[in-house]
Amino acid sequence: MSFLAVLAAGLSSYIFGAIWYMSLSRPWLTAAGIEAQEDGKPPNGGPVPYIVAFLGAVLVAGMMRHIFSLSGILEMGIGAGLTAGLGLGLFLVAPWIATNYAFAGRNLTLTLIDAGYAIIGCSIMGVVLTLI
Repeated sequence: MSFLAVLAAGLSSYIFGAIWYMSLSRPWLTAAGIEAQEDGKPPNGGPVPYIVAFLGAVLVAGMMRHIFSLSGILEMGIGAGLTAGLGLGLFLVAPWIATNYAFAGRNLTLTLIDAGYAIIGCSIMGVVLTLI
């Protein structure tokens, strides 16, 4: 059952990411300095970024489940899962993204879009992991 929970949590965050980035595609492209093609899509239309994103989401969900299991969060319910996921996204992942982008000279908009996805995505994973 834990493998199914990890897959469900990873997939849930991945689906949220698709919605997040589709709705913020123009500001993200501008902030990332990527020129869109005439159809509005970025030039790297291949499957590799999507595969990497899905595998990354599953890996994060797997580690989150491990942390949740060791700390007893899985037994505490949805509220604890949401809080722990939010905390991991807000206090571990987002600062790491901000640090990388600051050293790379990226702009604040890109940092906020990408860190926002990490924060909400981890929160979703936390909820899903405590549901299954």
